[in-house]
Amino acid sequence: MRIAFLTDIHGNMEALDAALAAVESLAVERLVILGDLVGYGPDPVAVVERIGDLVENGAICIKGNHDHAACTSGAGMTENARIAIEWTRLQLRGPHLDYLAALPMAVREEDRLYVHASAHKPESWPYMRSLDAARKSLDTTDARLTFVGHTHVPAVFHALPGQTPALFIPQTGVAMPLSSLRRAVIVVGSVGQPRDGNPAASFTLYDTNERTLTMLRAPYDFTQTAEKIRRSGLPFWLADRLAIGK
Repeated sequence: MRIAFLTDIHGNMEALDAALAAVESLAVERLVILGDLVGYGPDPVAVVERIGDLVENGAICIKGNHDHAACTSGAGMTENARIAIEWTRLQLRGPHLDYLAALPMAVREEDRLYVHASAHKPESWPYMRSLDAARKSLDTTDARLTFVGHTHVPAVFHALPGQTPALFIPQTGVAMPLSSLRRAVIVVGSVGQPRDGNPAASFTLYDTNERTLTMLRAPYDFTQTAEKIRRSGLPFWLADRLAIGK
């Protein structure tokens, strides 16, 4: 089975359209969205409704911290994130907020765990940025593969049983074989706000039969999204960062 993982769309409809168009050409049999449908971007309603349609047709969607904040508060967020989530909450209607609130924190499927941030205390939204964070996640679950988003930077943390994890950054477009002896935490990148210096939408393809992982990119017109952000009254930095992938 070929599974496409999308995450951290953040209200960016142009990036989502580009990623979904790329997915259509890959003969994907399962679509998994790892959260943060909203926040930062100018099209939260359109994104939530598009993801809702995909879920109705068999996709899996996980709750992200911005989805949670839209239904509660922006406490603990950076200033730009808080301003954006307050703006986002005003755009959404009751059914959208109810949908986000009802999203699961995690889903287990065979030997795979899908969660927004980490298997370790997922409700605290820890960032998968270090070997220690990866170790905590691996120690929390017996899933062979844990797929996460949240950091917006594609990465693979892998380890033999009882060993300290190692970090590997796969090359874009190159299939990476996954050893059956190793467990891994896979950060699948960000569709709507990449932060690895590449503005193209980032997503991941996993082939369960070949046991290969491929990090992919889908270029899109980020200037269109940036202009929407500026017109909306959101902080200009949220528009500027799209061009530099930061």
